[in-house]
Amino acid sequence: MSSTAPIKVSGLNHAFGKGDLRKQILFDITTEIPEGEIVIVTGPSGSGKTTLLTLVGALRSAQEGSIEVLGEQLRGAKPRTLEKVRRQIGYIFQQHNLLGALTSLQNVELGLRVTGRFSRSELQHRATAMLEAVGLGDRMHYKPGQLSGGQRQRVAIARALVGEPAMLLADEPTASLDKQSGRDVVERIKSLAKEKGTTILLVTHDNRILDIADRIVHLEDGRLSTFTDAVIENNQRMMQTLADNRNKQPLDELVAALDEPGFKDLLQQITSDSQRFQEATTLANDVAFKSMLRQGLFAFNRKLGQLLNADRASLFIVEQDSLVLRVAEDIEKMGEVRIPLGSGIAGAVAHSGESIRIDDAYADPRFNQDVDQQTGYRTRSILSLAIKDRSGKVFAVAQLLNRRDGQPFDQGDEERFADFIQSIGVILETLEGLSVHQATPRHQAP
Repeated sequence: MSSTAPIKVSGLNHAFGKGDLRKQILFDITTEIPEGEIVIVTGPSGSGKTTLLTLVGALRSAQEGSIEVLGEQLRGAKPRTLEKVRRQIGYIFQQHNLLGALTSLQNVELGLRVTGRFSRSELQHRATAMLEAVGLGDRMHYKPGQLSGGQRQRVAIARALVGEPAMLLADEPTASLDKQSGRDVVERIKSLAKEKGTTILLVTHDNRILDIADRIVHLEDGRLSTFTDAVIENNQRMMQTLADNRNKQPLDELVAALDEPGFKDLLQQITSDSQRFQEATTLANDVAFKSMLRQGLFAFNRKLGQLLNADRASLFIVEQDSLVLRVAEDIEKMGEVRIPLGSGIAGAVAHSGESIRIDDAYADPRFNQDVDQQTGYRTRSILSLAIKDRSGKVFAVAQLLNRRDGQPFDQGDEERFADFIQSIGVILETLEGLSVHQATPRHQAP
């Protein structure tokens, strides 16, 4: 561990109660947080997040292990040492902990008084400026009983930030705030970390603010893990539960046995989980989950072809100036299939963003016959659709080949295909690990 890190925890255990009533809350917690880093702790209620926060904040005595904060060992520390540490920390509590007899301004001034660094005139000036910064300039002379829950939370936040502490500990700081107020608060917290080198440990259930973190850790059942590990475990648990509920059928068999409504339901479940995973992958890139999705995607693609009475279904991904075939029957035997953007049917769709239906592939000059020659397949009719990311940019193309009844694809086929592709696109985007800027092809739809 670094000798200069403001927070160093090793082998920390903590329990409440004694004898038969003893319940261990934290198990062998080990972590280190460097200066100026923002670390978010996620996890379900009752997992020990607040307990960890109070131990790091010198508000509770450490029982086992080592916990060093701002250069001081807290386990076995004297009251004088604990007080010295607390004076350097800003706290944001879930319950606000404001003094009801004091105004907003006076409550915020308290956050400065404990530092002992400012004159009386500076106390009022700084407290006033901070209340104005959190949008409470017109409420600074109101007492807590005259404020809404969100306003009280902002006073508590102003009190924690006003002294520019060396460390900030926050327990659900945005819980009582609307979207815009919450964003304003976390941006101020982020600025404090980046401009002043403040170390920040923040507990939250609010997924809207995960993007401010330098690192996310997950606490569950008193055990700390990386966010990536937590994502893997949660999604594996979801897939296992799904398999158990379906008599432990392999995903291939499960998908093959579903009718159209059942397939839609399953697809929606996986899509919803994929969307949540996409939000997480800005902070954690998960190979294991992608591998699981890749297997499912092949099964979904095959089922999609069956439901739409197509002989084959395939998916292409945009890579720079080309389309690369990623999902198709017998893809291992085909080798790499790469199509320049703008050429071929799929390339034309990627370039324009518009769907294309072809009744006779060989009569269309855009059709690339080389792929048929490479695979030994005879293409007749084609239905090709663009897949767009959440910003509306084309990053992939889905394609159906040859209706099994020999008829060309019609408008009804296109509408049903488009309906499914919305979900398939989310899963494919997750699989490719594409964000809005990663998914930007050089040729865009007009």
